[in-house]
Amino acid sequence: MSTYVARTLPVHRGPAAWSAILGAQPPAQELDTDLTTDFVVVGAGFAGLSAARRVKQLQPEASIVVLEAGRVAEGAAGRNSGFMIDLPHDLSSSDYAGAGDDTAMIALNRQAIAFARSAVEHYQIDPNFFDPAGKVNGAASAAGHAHNISYAQHLSKLGENSEMLDPKQMHDLTGSHHYRSGLYTPGTVMLQPAGYIRGLAKGLVSDGVSLFENSAVTGFEKQVNDWQVRTARGTVRTGAVILTVNGHLESFGIECDRLMQLFLFAAMTPELDDGALARLGGQARWGVTPSDPMGTTMRRIDTGQGGNRIITRTCAALRPGMAASRRDLTRASRVMQRKFEQRFPQLGGIEMEYHWAGHLCLSLNGVAVAREIEPGIYSGCVQNGLGTARGTLTGIAAAERACGHSSDITRHFDAEDQPKRLPPQPFREIGANAVLRWKEWRARDE
Repeated sequence: MSTYVARTLPVHRGPAAWSAILGAQPPAQELDTDLTTDFVVVGAGFAGLSAARRVKQLQPEASIVVLEAGRVAEGAAGRNSGFMIDLPHDLSSSDYAGAGDDTAMIALNRQAIAFARSAVEHYQIDPNFFDPAGKVNGAASAAGHAHNISYAQHLSKLGENSEMLDPKQMHDLTGSHHYRSGLYTPGTVMLQPAGYIRGLAKGLVSDGVSLFENSAVTGFEKQVNDWQVRTARGTVRTGAVILTVNGHLESFGIECDRLMQLFLFAAMTPELDDGALARLGGQARWGVTPSDPMGTTMRRIDTGQGGNRIITRTCAALRPGMAASRRDLTRASRVMQRKFEQRFPQLGGIEMEYHWAGHLCLSLNGVAVAREIEPGIYSGCVQNGLGTARGTLTGIAAAERACGHSSDITRHFDAEDQPKRLPPQPFREIGANAVLRWKEWRARDE
């Protein structure tokens, strides 16, 4: 008899600011009874809710239960930067250019964006939460500018459009004199990630999906022909379990010592008043990713997305225990304040309202775990730092596998290798964090 037990449950450091700025949610419905359903989806983030929607598309009459450990949009979905990117975005490279078949991956990323767009339309999610504005790779140094040139050449070979922005154009966009160039690409969607996820969850519930929050799965086991999924106060019997828990896949004993549990850190200003906005200048909405993947991501949002605010994201730490430390967040908060003031000296004196950590999961060879683990157990996990687009894809793949459906998406993940085994501890954590610190220092101006 197969049994899986959760050795750890999600731990989040700091508030999920994207959700907090939208105001309180309705009270959570928690699982406090025993149910039977056709499908159980574990996790209500980008992958989990995409999986539930895809099952609903393929089997409209099926019963679906989604179990979320916390509140919707307060896990990783409320802690990312909100970039849903179509183009190659390899975080392990120097300039994001992928090493594999970028054309195929671009097509899949655009399928994910189209899937999300259809959900926005179908469920009438606020379009402010799904803004197809594109993004800019910002460069502050000669090395960063060289990365932009290299990436633009790579995109040109793929037949993809981009536009190089000069310092004045970057200032006109952001209000900052920090950048010497920017590479604009039009295909990225700028999400209010918590708003999108809240809207998707609400829409699925209106379609008959049962969503239970504050209902962490503590384990599941095979019972004759079905699976019994357990939470603290209830159980669900089902024929198919879809795991969309990203790095917490390892918590259930799956792919142990093959997944890198990484944390990135972010901060968000208070809502900027009229005086601060006048000093800032620039446009009301924009997103800048660093030309070096270990640099600093910046976003500005407006009242349609939760207030006139600037979000800063930088610093990384590998933590195999799947929980960032308070020390990690304290250090990152100091770095982010300095990076914010470096870019926007005209806003000197503004302290961040929110600081938080976001959990990512990567594999050494950049592959996902989107396959059937054993009969009746399907995984849509390991998003390699691209949670919005790749999470949507892994969720779709897991749902299609569970429904016996094949597509370009399932075939892509079927062809991937197993994640490579990681070096043993303590070398893994010590070595990885030393490399991360060195790369962070090297990209300190980006």
